Amino acid sequence: MPYSCTVSPLHERADSCRSRSLKLTFENTLASSFRDRVVLLWRTRSMGPLGALFLLLVSWPHVPGAAGHSLPSCHEQLEFRCRDGSCIPRLKLCDGQTDCEDVSDEQHCSHVWCKKDEFACHSRQCISARLLCNGVNDCGDGSDEESCQKCTAGVFSCGVFDICLPTHKLCDGRADCKDGRDEIQKLCSLTKSHAQTSPTCAASEFQCGDGQCILQAWRCDNSSDCSDGSDENNCGHNECEVNNGGCSHVCVKEKMGFHCTCPKDMRLVEGSQCEEVNRCLEMDVCDQLCNQINGSLTCDCAEGYGMNPTTIECKAKGDDARLVFTSSKGVQWMSITGTEHRQLAPHLSGPGSVAALASNGTLYWAQQGQGSIYRVSMDGTQHNAMLVLKVNGSVSGLAVDWIHQLLFWTSVESGSVDVAALGSVTQRQLITGLEEPSAVAVDPLHGLLFWAQCGTFPKIERAGLDGEDTQALVTSSVHCPVALSLDVPRQLLYWVDRGKRSISRVNLKGQDRKTVVESNGYLDRPFGLAVFEGFVYWSDEVTLSVCRANKHNGSRLQTLLTNLPSPGGVAIMHPALQPNGPSVCGRARTVCRHECIVDLQSESPKFTCIFPETGQNTSQEIPAISHTIPASNLSDPTFLGVLSLIIFLSLLLVGMALWWWKEEFRPSRSLTVQSFSLKESQDPLIVQRPPAPQSSCFIKVNTA
Repeated sequence: MPYSCTVSPLHERADSCRSRSLKLTFENTLASSFRDRVVLLWRTRSMGPLGALFLLLVSWPHVPGAAGHSLPSCHEQLEFRCRDGSCIPRLKLCDGQTDCEDVSDEQHCSHVWCKKDEFACHSRQCISARLLCNGVNDCGDGSDEESCQKCTAGVFSCGVFDICLPTHKLCDGRADCKDGRDEIQKLCSLTKSHAQTSPTCAASEFQCGDGQCILQAWRCDNSSDCSDGSDENNCGHNECEVNNGGCSHVCVKEKMGFHCTCPKDMRLVEGSQCEEVNRCLEMDVCDQLCNQINGSLTCDCAEGYGMNPTTIECKAKGDDARLVFTSSKGVQWMSITGTEHRQLAPHLSGPGSVAALASNGTLYWAQQGQGSIYRVSMDGTQHNAMLVLKVNGSVSGLAVDWIHQLLFWTSVESGSVDVAALGSVTQRQLITGLEEPSAVAVDPLHGLLFWAQCGTFPKIERAGLDGEDTQALVTSSVHCPVALSLDVPRQLLYWVDRGKRSISRVNLKGQDRKTVVESNGYLDRPFGLAVFEGFVYWSDEVTLSVCRANKHNGSRLQTLLTNLPSPGGVAIMHPALQPNGPSVCGRARTVCRHECIVDLQSESPKFTCIFPETGQNTSQEIPAISHTIPASNLSDPTFLGVLSLIIFLSLLLVGMALWWWKEEFRPSRSLTVQSFSLKESQDPLIVQRPPAPQSSCFIKVNTA
């Protein structure tokens, strides 16, 4: 709690003793080494204003909110401070119920009543930490499995702080999990007879000895469903005891077999995974914003868009958007209404990735299989493309960060996601260790970077703009995602899968997955992908076409271009797709008040917040602020209030110093016997006091 200073005696007798000496006794309550009282004798006629300033400065550290962020004060013994600064009663700490909005009151709770090597269940039961995230409900209330890393179907969880392991690596004689749980005898006893060589069956399925997949619920039901009868072997075990039967939440053992279920307000996905029900995305009727009010849905449009009252579709305001595409005839564009068509760079021929920067009408293009990135202007004044970067390996995907002016690309040979500043040749690897990376997308408004890879274990992942906090979004039922595109207003990520011949989407947490377009004769070998308004756009190398369809369900299929030789990447150019917003600095939820600068030459990419006073030409090595400022910790009014108080005190200090200098060195003034003198004391903490007349009034003020 902030320290307070009581000076009411001073105020009560200030008027009667204004011309007399003041005896101020300060008792040090913070350091035990200072037990002596400090007595200062000042004459207010010569030092009164300085004395008042001294008192103000001494009490400054005890003013609530004067130092640090202006957050509400929490009672140290009775309350707990959440990470967002709010206060809750300590009795609600680690009680199994979320009281802080950021859930910080229910994290790291094992120290409250359990031993160091134990996990605290919500029921306050203590279990061994080795039982955490083993797929078995050891707590009885499921709390030991709730905080685990949510691995998708067909993937085994190695624990809350470990990896999601492909099922073909289970029981292969090599411990891939840090604690070796993927090789324990209990798990391997059921899989030994049919060792899995590839993740062909989902977690909710059983793999027969011949490789066939059947539902887990059909196993041990006294009826052979596998052609080799392997589903009726080793039926004396409880399937729910091993990896929780592949269920993400609840595994129910039946007399014959088992099944997975979900808690209330959650739905079962792919037979084994539970996720919260998003009614807006489940109904999927709104183009952009969706509000659920009293059980009904209301659609709205994001800034920069207007709603058609008849069709309830959101249309971008301003000029018509332009569809950019590449082919063996070079880089071209056409209006999405089909009224205009223009060729930009005919000499940049061949399929390749393309990304747009709407603020200045610039395109970035890289030919498939090559390591050169070119810049092309769309304003018609510069048709000659300019080589801006030579990179290591071939480029398979491009994305532009319009907020921080960064260019991201995937490199096949180096297995990485790389980054460079626009207008600079400085480049660096950001994400490494990938297998056949194929696409990249960026959402700078939320500080998120997305990428996809094909290879033997295809997947889609995300991280912060600094490459930290990696999270897998899609790891199952995906073959080769060759292109990514964001629906920013709805916070959805779309991808086109060349192996499955489909276009699907998930939210930015990897949930609410849905396939919106399936093989329809124009998805035989897709290449590029873009999302705009109510449609998805893609190119196909087999049908030599560029098509679009409804982004919700694939309806209203329309072929925009045909007989296009070697079609490549596609992109939409419109300002509404790249709105201005707060400068997310590096990673999600870290927002700068003014501006964020990026240093790609440091050991790791460094994102730093600066004040506008430093200017854009200020060296990045001397920023005004050397660390990022979370937006939720310091509000604008608080910041301005503290800054104003600092400026006021600084001006007051300068004024008092000038006044003291004028009074001290005035030639015509002579010091009396009672004048204040520091030279008479040898102790820096004691100021000598001359004998006071009997009429003097002393006031003792305790700050304790």
